Amino acid sequence: MTITKIWHVKKAADEQLSTQLTEAARQLREGGLIAFPTETVYGLGADARSTAAVERIFTAKGRPSDNPLIVHIAAREQLDELVLPYPPLAKVLMEHFWPGPLTIVLPVRTGALSPLVTAGLPTVGIRIPDHRTALALLAQAGCPIAAPSANRSGRPSPTLAEHVLEDLDGRIDGVVDDGQTGVGLESTVIELTGLDAIRILRPGGITREALQQAVPDVSIDSANEAEPESAPRSPGMKYTHYAPQGELELVRGEAGAVVFYIQEQVAAARARGEVTGVLAFDERLGSFDADRLLSLGSEAELDAAAQRLYAALRVFDGAGVQRIWAEGCEEDGIGAALMNRLVKAAGHRIIRV
Repeated sequence: MTITKIWHVKKAADEQLSTQLTEAARQLREGGLIAFPTETVYGLGADARSTAAVERIFTAKGRPSDNPLIVHIAAREQLDELVLPYPPLAKVLMEHFWPGPLTIVLPVRTGALSPLVTAGLPTVGIRIPDHRTALALLAQAGCPIAAPSANRSGRPSPTLAEHVLEDLDGRIDGVVDDGQTGVGLESTVIELTGLDAIRILRPGGITREALQQAVPDVSIDSANEAEPESAPRSPGMKYTHYAPQGELELVRGEAGAVVFYIQEQVAAARARGEVTGVLAFDERLGSFDADRLLSLGSEAELDAAAQRLYAALRVFDGAGVQRIWAEGCEEDGIGAALMNRLVKAAGHRIIRV
């Protein structure tokens, strides 16, 4: 069993941060497995060039080997050694959204990365995170870092270092603790399907609306995830993700009907002796009576709901909740990513009332 070291870097000045990250960066260069914060969620990092190091990610997470990994870099100057020439549209998007929660799938340069990173695909997803500590660690490590979310595969992604340790303590070499992450949901992953076309493989912190505003003359569509036999082109496309231990059901419809349905189901579950939970918006939270009620905040502030989602699912786990019902939301802006994660957390159990 590995002893997992923790580096606390909260509120460190820039010069202190650099010093505090020296050991973590060295371990990454030497094949270590280090969890670190980004503006989305905590990532589990390893040198993307080293197959031995990347193998440790899959082992620690229990992650399927055909699920590709996103590579994180500190600066665009690193791209040339990792990818082949890419379309001008990619450069425009980088200028608009990097650093930031946008992963762009690009043609990978042969031999530049471990084949485990790309899962045998001719492409790789790359991004520059918009997070001071992540950028400092990547710069000090001096190598491209493959970094999926730092959780056991299928579990809710970690937005606190404590969440990382719940899943991976003793399985990884260290955790850089810089408090809570910002966006709370993983990056948006896109591929370019032509000189003027974008396909969203996974919705995330950069919304469809933001992409369209940046490149108004470009067509944007979303990938069809109903391809169970194909190799996923992006993390989060094929396998069950983000799931709590209890069974989650997502309920959509008119507000009154949603409240009535959930309360009816909660009462029936309690009669069976099951521990119940409801995840709802503040506007209706007081209408529910379950063993554990958790708020997503106001439905008018979906950014806050996105930040709260994964932590809430972990609270249900800690309380031993067996059956969970969650309200749906509109799929505008960040709501598209929020609903994507709720649908996957529910294992596609969606009730429309």
